[in-house]
Amino acid sequence: MKIKAITSVGLVFGLALTSLRAVAMTPAETKAIAEEGFIYGLPIVMNYGVMYEYAVDKNSSQFKAPFNLLNSMHRVATPEDTAVVTPNSDTPYSVGFMDLRAEPIVISVPAIEKSRYYSVQLCDGNTFNYGYIGTRATGSEAGDYLVGGPDWKGEAPPGIQKVFNSSTQFSIVIFRTQLFNPADMPNVIKIQEGYKMQPLSAFLKQPAPSAASAINFPKINKELAKTGFFDYLGFCLQFAPPGPEEKDIREKLARLGVSAGKPFDFKTLSPEQKAAVVEGMKTGEAKVTQAVDKAGKNINGWRVTDPDGDRTFFNGDWLKRAVAAQAGIYGNDSAEATYPLTRTLPDGEPLDGSKHNYTLTFPAGQLPPVNAFWSVTMYDGKSQLLIKNPIDRYLINSPMLPNLKKNQDGSLTLYLQKDSPGKDKESNWLPAPNDVIYLVMRLYWPKTEAPSILPPGEGTWKPPGIVKAK
Repeated sequence: MKIKAITSVGLVFGLALTSLRAVAMTPAETKAIAEEGFIYGLPIVMNYGVMYEYAVDKNSSQFKAPFNLLNSMHRVATPEDTAVVTPNSDTPYSVGFMDLRAEPIVISVPAIEKSRYYSVQLCDGNTFNYGYIGTRATGSEAGDYLVGGPDWKGEAPPGIQKVFNSSTQFSIVIFRTQLFNPADMPNVIKIQEGYKMQPLSAFLKQPAPSAASAINFPKINKELAKTGFFDYLGFCLQFAPPGPEEKDIREKLARLGVSAGKPFDFKTLSPEQKAAVVEGMKTGEAKVTQAVDKAGKNINGWRVTDPDGDRTFFNGDWLKRAVAAQAGIYGNDSAEATYPLTRTLPDGEPLDGSKHNYTLTFPAGQLPPVNAFWSVTMYDGKSQLLIKNPIDRYLINSPMLPNLKKNQDGSLTLYLQKDSPGKDKESNWLPAPNDVIYLVMRLYWPKTEAPSILPPGEGTWKPPGIVKAK
């Protein structure tokens, strides 16, 4: 979900005294902390927004399932899916949010044929990817895996293949199962039916421990006013014990009056401090937006980055983490999937489907080098969501190769435009919006031997540039 500065007017978490330290801060200090705090908190608040729609608000069109239950979507993403920006339409998702406060959760997977790629991504409330299950990470065999919260110190029971530890009490688990073609969906559904997510007590067939206390989750949506951003951040921090690298930012936020589980009493700040908070957040937002556009290395107009990872990967670089979330929250580690992104031609001119038609040509023998599969997905450049089009096609991927037409020299040309390029070329048509364009190339389980896109931006394989159609 793209949340530029999600906030709340009139949202009450409880009464709080104004921090004396906040009162003593100058507007310049206030602005600096608000800016850094916004950058630090953006991924956390974005994740909360998704969690609220997916697991809390049963009236949301994006609701999937209550906590600790798995929801499998027997289809790929469409323009109707709006909770998460740049949704993947390659692999039907199975998604669930885990509440790890009372006890660990056990994730079980069935045996899956080796020719079919699947992955299970574990991403916590800090948007750290803290573990993987799947073809690349653990193989294709059946298995049971335990996920514990930040306070869990128990022993894994027999039969558990591996233990993963979330840095927060709530965590999303994302299953991606490769779909070869539309006729393959019944096979994917059968696999999805074999995925399980259950509390440890249920796995062991033992009585459940005492339930964790009920939570009054504050409503969140895009329309809520900006002054409540730090209310949401404070709410989320109570479920996220600070890591060593968070000591400095947590202390700064406390000076501003933002603490775990406590409201941010914005209205008691001085007018100058209020203005400084708003200005700081705007500056932080601008820095994130600019950093997204400049992230990674520019290769033929594509930004090739290494955006996502675990706590060690980010190592307290809050801007790096915010950029990863803003570019596409819940992105994979580069070893699992690498994502070249573009909005421009190689010379920097913005892609605009209302002004031009474009082509993308892979030279003969130079398709994206992967162990699993690759895709190119078209998004609306403003919303970063999939776009409605007359042929309901949102991407072109390697499983479609048998139905794509190659050029006489063996190269492959994709037609990126809002109108059909003609019946003879329609097999290779990727419909574009009648507006600015955002393209994402996905390389699932990229090869490590040459040619390879790894390390991201430094590899021997380069994505080809987009050109204006003649």
